[in-house]
Amino acid sequence: MQQPEPSSSTLTVSPAPVSGSPSDSVPSTPPSPQSGAQQPVPRWLVRVELSLRVILRMYIGLVVCYMPWSAGVLPSYFPWSQSLWDHNPLWNSIPSLAHIAANGAVRGIVSGIGLLNVWIAFHDAISHRD
Repeated sequence: MQQPEPSSSTLTVSPAPVSGSPSDSVPSTPPSPQSGAQQPVPRWLVRVELSLRVILRMYIGLVVCYMPWSAGVLPSYFPWSQSLWDHNPLWNSIPSLAHIAANGAVRGIVSGIGLLNVWIAFHDAISHRD
């Protein structure tokens, strides 16, 4: 009868360090910045982030506020010249949803969400303190 051979080599295990050994002492070098010490974010970076956030919220808010009421104001040679609200592929695939979206109250609610987004952008821009 043959004995199976081990497929991996054997590894030697070093003993666990004993408490109080020299390896437990505190290193004499100061910790590197990547070791978890948090550094403050530069002021210019905070301002850039705030301005980008305000610009993005203003843009999204104005588009969402205007989109339900747009009526194809672009020239006809643009592929998106028709109203994005009325000729939306989602509305075309689900006719009952198109009927709901055509309701003036739904358009008003969506425009209100856009105005809320614009208001949040103004509030962020005005109330920010360094």
